[in-house]
Amino acid sequence: MSNSSSVTEFLLLAFADTRELQLLHFALFLGIYLAALLGNSLILSAIACDHRLHTPMYFFLLNLALLDLGCISTTLPKAMANALWDTRAISYQGCAAQVFFFVFLIGSEFFLLTVMAYDRYVAICKPLHYGSLVGSRACAQMAAAAWGSGFLNAVLQTANTFSLPLCQGNAVDQFFCEIPQILKLSCSDAYLREVGALVFSFYSAFGCFVFIVVSYVEIFRAVLRMPSEQGQQKVFSTCLPHLAVVSLFVSTAMFAYLKPPSKSYPYLDLVVTFLYSVVPPVLNPLIYSMRNQELKEALWRLMT
Repeated sequence: MSNSSSVTEFLLLAFADTRELQLLHFALFLGIYLAALLGNSLILSAIACDHRLHTPMYFFLLNLALLDLGCISTTLPKAMANALWDTRAISYQGCAAQVFFFVFLIGSEFFLLTVMAYDRYVAICKPLHYGSLVGSRACAQMAAAAWGSGFLNAVLQTANTFSLPLCQGNAVDQFFCEIPQILKLSCSDAYLREVGALVFSFYSAFGCFVFIVVSYVEIFRAVLRMPSEQGQQKVFSTCLPHLAVVSLFVSTAMFAYLKPPSKSYPYLDLVVTFLYSVVPPVLNPLIYSMRNQELKEALWRLMT
């Protein structure tokens, strides 16, 4: 293909050739999607309906649940439809929309995780200043900054990616349209511009990651000085799940987006993409609800 204007559709990765395995993949994706939908919807409902959870920490958790719902709804429904109807096709416009919304939501989620680390740092290390540093207005501004940063990053990445000429066909080796896989289809001397945009985004994400690490170092130092063992357990039960989600998210996303497009490991790429795009939206509700007594009580009140 001479350029991107000649591409009218892309072909996504086919998980299986036999009809039975295709239906099995559809059932598996459907179960994962319904689990994420149920878990995040319960968290949204519990926080919205229980006035005792109208605090900064739960406000950020509500935003996280919204982003998780949007993120998994961008990728899995199309993969399920392709498996059910035995097709691989996605239109050019649909692929561009998928890239935009996925980058927007995944980027906003990472910025929000940074804000949540700051919220935990202030709550534990500067409790007397918590009300002034993390008030309702500051919470709204930080959440808006997270969503806005993700949106601007998505506009930059999508515009750069789909302005590249495509010379390597239209088969995407992934179950959804992912920027590194589309770069493999571009002309060898044309993708450097998009790589520059990815490097810019990487430095922004790296700055956020350093901030998260420093915040947790200060949090754990403060926790270890606590005289109460019960207080230490409460803080660790709140912060360690957050840190686990951030570590999984950052490590897999960095591998997917910073690996040179020329190096291809199909099965490894698939597993890594699944880990950062599908697993966190499913695990986040479980981690935050199972280790948070207030949220469990709110969920129980909501269901009864």
